[in-house]
This record gives sequence, C-alpha cells and structure tokens, in this order.
Amino acid sequence: MKAASHRDGRWHGEAIIADTLKRDPEVKLESSDGRWRFSRWRQFVGSYALPPLPDPLFVVQLAGKTNVRTWDRDGWSETTSYPGAATIVPATMSTKWLVDGELDVVTLSIDADDLRSASVLDQFSRMRFAFNDPLGAALARQILAELYTPSDGPRDLYVSALIDALKAHMLRGPVKAAAQDFPTSAFSAYRIHHIMNAIRERPEAEHGLDEMAAQIGITPSHLCRVFKKATGVSPHQYVLKTRLERAQEMLGQSDASMNYIAEFLGFASQSSFNRAFRNMTGETPSSYRRRRLDA
Repeated sequence: MKAASHRDGRWHGEAIIADTLKRDPEVKLESSDGRWRFSRWRQFVGSYALPPLPDPLFVVQLAGKTNVRTWDRDGWSETTSYPGAATIVPATMSTKWLVDGELDVVTLSIDADDLRSASVLDQFSRMRFAFNDPLGAALARQILAELYTPSDGPRDLYVSALIDALKAHMLRGPVKAAAQDFPTSAFSAYRIHHIMNAIRERPEAEHGLDEMAAQIGITPSHLCRVFKKATGVSPHQYVLKTRLERAQEMLGQSDASMNYIAEFLGFASQSSFNRAFRNMTGETPSSYRRRRLDA
C-alpha cells in the first residue's frame, strides 16, 4: 500500500496506521492545509504494533470488543478500553494493541506544531489510555454521522464547527473534578449499563454481587457504590425491582399460577413473592391480575 506523505516529506499518522492495518480508513476528512485529520477505522484484527506517529492522536472507540488492551511496560495493560472510551497517543511513541476482534475507532490528529503551550504539550506528551470522555465521544460520533450524509454547504459548515469544537476540547485537556462527581476508567456508564442489561435480560438468574463485579473488573464494594450512584438503588434492589416488573408482565399477559411466577423469577417462595410484590405496588399479585383483566 502506498501511503500519502506528510507535507514536509514525512508520512502522516493516518498513512502509517493504514500501512500497518493494510487498509485505508472507511471514512476520512482532513483540512485543506493538512493540519488535522479525522478518520474511521473498522476491521477485524488480532494484535498490531504502530511505530511512532509524527503527531498526537485522539482516539474514540465506537464499538467492538470491551477488553481492548495496550502494551504497558512488560505486558498487556490491566485497564481495558470499551465503546465510548477515549485514548490519547502521544507523538513519537511506539505502541502495541490487542484487539482480538472488531476494531472500530475514530481518530483525530492535530499537527504537533499547533501544540505550543506548556500545558498542552504536557497533556499530549504521555499516553492516556481508555479514559471516560463523554463530550469528546459525543462530538466524534456526531462528526462521523455527518460524514455519512451527502456533502453540501450547510453540512460542511456544521462539520467544520464540530471539528473545531473537538479540537478545542482536546486542547483544553481534562477538567479536574472531584472523583465522586465523574466516572473514571475503572468505572463507566457503559459498564454499569452492561450489568443492568444482563439483569433485565435474565431477571430470574442469581446475579450474585461477586459475579457482577467480576464481569466489569471491579470489587463488589466498589460496584455497590457506583451502581447506587448511577441508578439510585443497590444492585440487589435493582434485581428485585426488575423481577417484580417482569412479574407484572406475566400476570397481565399470561395465566401462569402465582407459584409458577414466583419460582420462575427466583423467589424463595410464593409468600416471599407476594410480600415483595405488595411492598412495591401496594397490592397483591392476585388483585393486580384481577384489576388488569377488568381494565
């Protein structure tokens, strides 16, 4: 593959990535002077190594695997990337990546000459892997969505404004905030949604705290804290709430017996099911069913 060269004779970062992956980006956009480039990369890949890039790279994972890793000193990183996570790859640093599945990311590179201030230089001088950046991810997704629409004057102006916003967001760097106010790489909305979806798909399953915590790589006590902060209830309360919501569906849409519903949804007995149902709804399962049938 013949890669396009940088304006001063060097290969630009996207050309190096394309040469490594043996595939051009699916979608790309660059400024007329070549000072920034926005690209989407999507393909199945195992692991790959990138040589040092001439310019820093801002990366957002769009989809694919939830356990993408990078090489960290003497082994693959314990921290993993996931859809929605952002990464900054500094210039002149070689990197290795373990995907072992679908790679689906967008990248934005900014010419190193544009990073002049000390704070910006410091921000882009080190690797920041798999950090939570909702605004950066949202801007990247919106830019990408627009690039799949026909080009015209209003669209091009909108994309240009979005690119400027994303560049400004990158250059501003992370805003320091109290740890309890915003998720970190150890916890993200995506990971909590993973637990919530698993519960809603199979509310009858046991959903032990240790098992759920292991699924997203945090301790049970940490899971309890962040889950309650995100949802307002504990994991156990969410499981119970979801089971009772499913019970309401079964009561209104089937003639299954109370005992069957209680057993199917994992309650220890029909009496414990009746008690939990009444605590949540203010009525017994039998009265709820009669009211639904009479409606």
